Amino acid sequence: MASDDTRRIADPVEMPEERDFDKSLRPKRFADFVGQTAVKEQLEIFVQAARNRGDTLDHVLLAGPPGLGKTTLAAIIANELEVSCHTTSGPALERKVDVAGILTNLQQGDVLFVDEIHRLNSAIEEVLYPAMEDYEIDIMIGEGPAARSIRLSVPPFTLIGATTRTGLLTTPLRDRFGVWQRLEYYAEDELAAIVRRSAGILGVEIDDESATQLAARSRGTPRVANRLLRRVRDFAEVRHQGAISLEICLAALDLFQVDHEGLDKLDRDILLTIVQKFDGGPVGLDTLAVALGEESDTLMDVYEPYLIMRGFLQRTPRGRVVTSAGLRHCGLDAPPREAGKLFE
Repeated sequence: MASDDTRRIADPVEMPEERDFDKSLRPKRFADFVGQTAVKEQLEIFVQAARNRGDTLDHVLLAGPPGLGKTTLAAIIANELEVSCHTTSGPALERKVDVAGILTNLQQGDVLFVDEIHRLNSAIEEVLYPAMEDYEIDIMIGEGPAARSIRLSVPPFTLIGATTRTGLLTTPLRDRFGVWQRLEYYAEDELAAIVRRSAGILGVEIDDESATQLAARSRGTPRVANRLLRRVRDFAEVRHQGAISLEICLAALDLFQVDHEGLDKLDRDILLTIVQKFDGGPVGLDTLAVALGEESDTLMDVYEPYLIMRGFLQRTPRGRVVTSAGLRHCGLDAPPREAGKLFE
């Protein structure tokens, strides 16, 4: 996640201070959830089938970039099943006793949502394997020669795991999920609908043209769309009368340096650094991170995906390369001596 001094409007990662706000905007039922049509329809079928049988829903794995609604869908599934949703994260589960405590306190059919499940350590995964398959856990009692293992039963439950890095999941854990769903970036019309819905909840007056502009600059991500709406709302309240018109919306976005492609200053700095300091690339990730004063993991997980999706940046075996489209977006031409090598 971006450090405190580099947090930005276009960052798809949830900021701690936003959690209560985002929670107030999250839909509670499938009927209110906008976008991810195929995923939503399949989950509705699986949930309804489980309810009809009076059975526990299979374990669900939700994958995809941050900010697309994995946490929201987990809560919706619990609401539709009319059970409680217990939320934790992979890094928070450090000891086996932590997992045992959570599992033994579940009620039958409850949902256990584990965010960043790819960050579970191997010892925790070993506890989850029998719990997911047989609804039992092994607990060690005592120490040394007197130590012994006892097996406890846990109520049938549904584990919903969310991950942005499917490739980091171990095969034994991944194979224990009965339902796999990958969330994709949203279309602009879906994001515009989300902006209008959020504006209604917040009591903000916004016209269709402004909602469309926010959608176009939201990087395909509802979390970014809602964050842009909040900031434009603040601008409208302070500088104008509160209602968001197209003129006010464009002025606010210009002030916040979010351009028509959804790139902000830090995105453009990445492209310009590669061009100006490394002749357009290729440049290694670690070298680029040092040049920008940022963590390499943050660059790879937070900044790069959208630049690559828009065709402004390429990952190659030799390093990162700015494409001709990336150069044009920054108002630059390909360096003559490098153009043939980089963009052929």
